[in-house]
Amino acid sequence: MGLFQQLKSLLLVQLVLGYIFVTSGLIVTFLMLCSCIIWPFNRHLYRKVCVHLAYSHWSQMTFLAQWWSGMDISMYMKDEDLKYIGQEHILCIMNHKYDIDWLVAWSLSERFQMLGNTKIYGKQILKYVPLIGWAWYFTESIFLKREWEHDEKIIQKDLQQATDYPDGYYVTLLLFPEGTRFTEDKHKASLEICKAKGYPLLKHVLLPRPKGFVTSMRGLKGRFPTILNSTVGFSSDGPEPTLMNVISGRSLRAHFHAERIPIDSVPMETDEECADWLRQLFKRKDDLFDEFLQTGRFPGRVQRVPRRINDLIMWLFWAILTCVPLFVYLGRIFLSGTLFQQSLVVGAVVILSVVVRLMIGVTEIHKGSSYGKVSDKEDKKTQ
Repeated sequence: MGLFQQLKSLLLVQLVLGYIFVTSGLIVTFLMLCSCIIWPFNRHLYRKVCVHLAYSHWSQMTFLAQWWSGMDISMYMKDEDLKYIGQEHILCIMNHKYDIDWLVAWSLSERFQMLGNTKIYGKQILKYVPLIGWAWYFTESIFLKREWEHDEKIIQKDLQQATDYPDGYYVTLLLFPEGTRFTEDKHKASLEICKAKGYPLLKHVLLPRPKGFVTSMRGLKGRFPTILNSTVGFSSDGPEPTLMNVISGRSLRAHFHAERIPIDSVPMETDEECADWLRQLFKRKDDLFDEFLQTGRFPGRVQRVPRRINDLIMWLFWAILTCVPLFVYLGRIFLSGTLFQQSLVVGAVVILSVVVRLMIGVTEIHKGSSYGKVSDKEDKKTQ
């Protein structure tokens, strides 16, 4: 392990990264809040402002993945499909196998200049997560309660506004139809439902929940041209794919398989027909991931999409803006400050470390929601 790698793993260095992220996030979300005054007069302008503000903060995550940890991403996609990426609105359907599969999608979104206008379908509670959750709220992500009567109306309403952007501002909607991250316990519950319903048994993914997908298909038809069916895998010979390993600067090897599917090709005559199409899609995804585990790669041509320097420059901007005043202040405190002032600084460091750890915890698989339990009764009935 080299000296630079050892420095990356130091707690003090990681706290500095956390400080830059938290401080810049507070600035960005405050500016987003201020920009709400534009909303009643010019929604297009408000949305343009929020797209660029969101990029200025979220790009710090792609900086960590692409420049700090040096994550290598192999993208498997046909040439004829690749030319559309970044040139149209897309619904990206992913498996949720790892803590940071979303970070792979974000990193590629940055390379295709789509990061700032990436939205999620997420649990209601996520919009209260400091910084990232707040930014998702201001950029109009879709938040759901897992109460279908409420969620159906929210999806229908939000999708009506999904493409209300100026030309050139393409939206990426990120949907995990499994509804939660993969664990062995959730997989067992998923298999029970598959056996009871006579569905294909899935080895590496969970049975998708169809209600939100079906409603989305009806809402997106005529607005979004494309589904991007995406499957993520990580090489087994590298570090565990966790956000903590990324922050520690450990290099990961990610594989991203993408298939472009016209939304018009999805059958929508009945809800069950549409739901069955989604289940068959996940069966193909399951087979694809099984091949990845056996060969270490996905089938097809590897498209090398180069990193852009933009997220590195943005991180350097925030690092200078937030760290220079901090280091000047700390120097004064520890050279000539009182014991009380020094104690306050130590307390602030402790609080920052707790906040950063809580934010990392949101990404961890064991913090995901349940699958197939009593709270998900209504989902079980429709699967």
